[in-house]
Amino acid sequence: MSNIILKIENIVKKYPSVLALKGVSFEIKEKELFALLGPNGAGKTTTIKIIAGLTNPTSGKIYLFGKNLFENPIWSKSQIGIVPQYINLDIELTVEENLLIHGLLYKMPFSLIKKRIAELLEIADLKERKKSKIKELSEGLKRRALIIRALMHQPKLLLLDEPTIGLDPHIRRKFWSFIKNIQATGTTILLTTHYMEEAEYLADKVAFIFSGKIIAINTPQNFISNLGNYALDVYLSDRVKSYYFKDKLEAEKELLKYSKDYFVSLRRVSLEDVFLNYIEKNL
Repeated sequence: MSNIILKIENIVKKYPSVLALKGVSFEIKEKELFALLGPNGAGKTTTIKIIAGLTNPTSGKIYLFGKNLFENPIWSKSQIGIVPQYINLDIELTVEENLLIHGLLYKMPFSLIKKRIAELLEIADLKERKKSKIKELSEGLKRRALIIRALMHQPKLLLLDEPTIGLDPHIRRKFWSFIKNIQATGTTILLTTHYMEEAEYLADKVAFIFSGKIIAINTPQNFISNLGNYALDVYLSDRVKSYYFKDKLEAEKELLKYSKDYFVSLRRVSLEDVFLNYIEKNL
């Protein structure tokens, strides 16, 4: 039996003045954290909105647990939780009240609502802030509340659209642990981000999206090892040229050669190197 939760087939989205998606296809397995990685304007949020049923594609198909998502919209929404880029909680209500309203909107039994609120406040370490109004919380705590609200109705698929946007680097790293802990409960996650290190740390699989097209899909580890283990950066007068090597000794030999005429540095290859290489090829 297949463990594919979400299957996207050739999704196209045309707006009057722009072709936002140009035949996007990918699939996500159960309990996987799948990252859609690309620059701003690449089509990440449009893809999320289509999956969440917030906008319709021009063409293409999406299957959720083998069912056509567009033919089963109400059921599909019950299986999906969405966390948008920007905070859309009711800031005059408390954390607990925001969760309660979400549960009522999904017609959850009141006993289950109370149980889920207690569980999720524990997961998000927000028990002490359940009576706090959203406007009183820090940006990081607001985002935790936003995520657990999306989890209230126990969705099988969680859509995270740029969940750490605007967070300070040290708060973002704490947030990564929070997201991985949610995945560990058995939730399948689709994450969009333009932070390369975020995708490298969190994702089981990464799809690079650029100008409305998926240009490559692989695991972060395979992406990096296919390019090389070591990067030699040579600082030219107008740009930095990077060379990639599997073997450290080979990289060090090249470093000695270039260091006679240029400033150079040797480092480990990152997912950002891989992404920039794919972008360069596609340009």
